[in-house]
Amino acid sequence: MTATSPSEAPLPALARRPGTGAGAWRRRLADPAVGIWLAALGVTLLGWIVVTARGGEFLTQPNITGILQNCVALGLIALGQTLVILTGSLDLSVAFLASLGTLVAAETMAGQDGNVVLAVLAVLALCTAVGLANGLIVTGLKVNAFIATLGVALILRGWIEDNYTGPAGAVPATFRRLGYDRVGPVPLAVLLLAAVAFALWFVCRRTRLGHHMYATGGDEHAARLSGVRTRRTVVAAHVLCSLCVGVAALFLAARFGAGSPWAGTEASYDLESIAAVVLGGTILAGGRGSVVGTLGGVMVLAVLDSVFNQLAVDPFFKNVLRGVIIIAAVAVYTRRRRSARRNA
Repeated sequence: MTATSPSEAPLPALARRPGTGAGAWRRRLADPAVGIWLAALGVTLLGWIVVTARGGEFLTQPNITGILQNCVALGLIALGQTLVILTGSLDLSVAFLASLGTLVAAETMAGQDGNVVLAVLAVLALCTAVGLANGLIVTGLKVNAFIATLGVALILRGWIEDNYTGPAGAVPATFRRLGYDRVGPVPLAVLLLAAVAFALWFVCRRTRLGHHMYATGGDEHAARLSGVRTRRTVVAAHVLCSLCVGVAALFLAARFGAGSPWAGTEASYDLESIAAVVLGGTILAGGRGSVVGTLGGVMVLAVLDSVFNQLAVDPFFKNVLRGVIIIAAVAVYTRRRRSARRNA
């Protein structure tokens, strides 16, 4: 019998290594965050083909920059919405809060550079108060999150309609650079979105608060028995959500150059943010989802908007198509989850 040299020894099977092999790849592809980003890539390629066939130009720097720019406000609001949905809650006040935030920012700035810091603090303070109110109504008064935040939205709407009939205030030119400056082809505001996304990813994945959010949304009763302060967790999620809306409001004020009573409602950021979150794989019942998936959902919606605009699709029919796509995407994801459970 001859000895086998180390170089001739059989290599261990790839499937034995943890995290490798066909099974690992299937698990990664089954991840909703990976799926939605692959879908975003597919929608982009399909949009490029369709627009090019119609004689247009899609993958150009101005168009790509425009798509990224359109991701910012919706992305910031959707990231905040992700947190409250993870806890099993919801926030329908984001659209009116964004509108009011632009008005407070522009009126406080009054076109003066020296008022920028005060305006930023005022908007963040307003949003903190609204988020705290939402959280306390849901947890303290035991009002369903849908009804509670809808009620707060109506209060904000009444205040706006009673005090404003059109744009108000003025944003100084230096602050408007947030809405228009670029770093190469990348809008400066996209870097702000990336910073907020990373911060929230860190909160969700690396902090006790993030773990408590998942636990509360997964099973509030079990989480409470495990020592999680579920009420405090839900309130914190609502406050963080409203702060994200505040950052979005500051960006919108920089884009418009003034406060707009319709900044959030015309873009339907309440429903759009929920759609982006659900597209990204976050379950409305709570307990499962990710910041990365939400960003993928935002990208899909932004690319679809760009394609529809290039093709001059009727706005009403555009909403029909987006609704069909959202329903189909969620249906496919739900079916895949059920299949994975049966095969587990």
